Amino acid sequence: MRGYSRFRLLLLGGLLALAVFLASDGFAQTSAPAGGAASAATEAGPKKGLIQLILSHPDPVFFTIAALSVIGLSLIIQGFIKNRASVFMPETTTNTIREMIQARRFQELLDFTENDPSFVSKVLNPALKRAPSFAAMKEAMETAIGEQTAEQFRRIEYLNIIGNLGPLLGLLGTVLGMIEAFQAVASTGGQADVGALSGGISTALCHTFLGLFLAVPCLAAFGVLRTIVDRLTVRGALVAEELLLMIKPAEAKPATAPPVARPAAAPGHKPGTGHVAAPAT
Repeated sequence: MRGYSRFRLLLLGGLLALAVFLASDGFAQTSAPAGGAASAATEAGPKKGLIQLILSHPDPVFFTIAALSVIGLSLIIQGFIKNRASVFMPETTTNTIREMIQARRFQELLDFTENDPSFVSKVLNPALKRAPSFAAMKEAMETAIGEQTAEQFRRIEYLNIIGNLGPLLGLLGTVLGMIEAFQAVASTGGQADVGALSGGISTALCHTFLGLFLAVPCLAAFGVLRTIVDRLTVRGALVAEELLLMIKPAEAKPATAPPVARPAAAPGHKPGTGHVAAPAT
C-alpha cells in the first residue's frame, strides 16, 4: 500500500513539475536572430515568454481549454484523495461490521450500513434487506457490487472525456489560427509579410499546445486511477463476501431414520406365510 501511495505522489509531483517547467519563461526561445534581423527584433521589443504568448491570444477556444484545465485538475486531486483504501474501505468500518455480526445485532447492523458511505456498507446493506433467504441476499450483494463499481468508474470517466476533448479543441484552435493567417494573406492580395502571417500561425500553435497540455495529464491520471479503482473494488467485494458468509445461517441437514435391522429368515421360510416350507423331495 505504501508503494502505491508513493507512486501516486511521485506521479502528481512530476505532473506539477512539468507544468511549472513548461510555464516558465525559459521554455521560450531565447536565441537572437543573426545579422540585421537581430536589430529588427530589438526595435520590435523583447521576446514574449510562453505564458505571455498564450495570454496574448484570448478567444473562446482559449477560455474553454482554461476552464477544462481547472476542472481536470480538480478531478485529478479529488480522485487521488478519495480513491485510497483508508477512505474507500476504512478498516474501522469493517471491524465494526464484523463485531456486530458476531454479536448478532442485525437491526443495528442494518441501520449502520444504511448511513455509512463506505464501499463495504453500500454493497452489504441491500443484502441485509433480503434476509433471511441467503440466495436472495447473495444475489442482492452481487448486484450492488456491480452498481457501486460502475459508480466509481463513472466518477473518473470525466477525466477520460476531458483528455479526449483536449486535442480536438487544440485542433479547432489550430484551424481558426490558420484561417486567420490566410485571411491576412488574402487581405493584402498575396503580398502579406511575415509579421502579418505570424499572428495566425502563433495562435494556431498556441492552441495546439494548450490542447495537448490539457490532454496528457488528464489521460495519464485517468489510467492510473482506473487501475486503483479496479484494485480497490475487487478488494471491497472480497471483504463484503466474507462478511456475508458470517451472516449465513447453518444449513440444517434433513433428519433420516436409521435403517431397521431385520432378522435373518430361517432356511425354507417364506416371507408373509408364517410357516416354513417343506423341503422338496
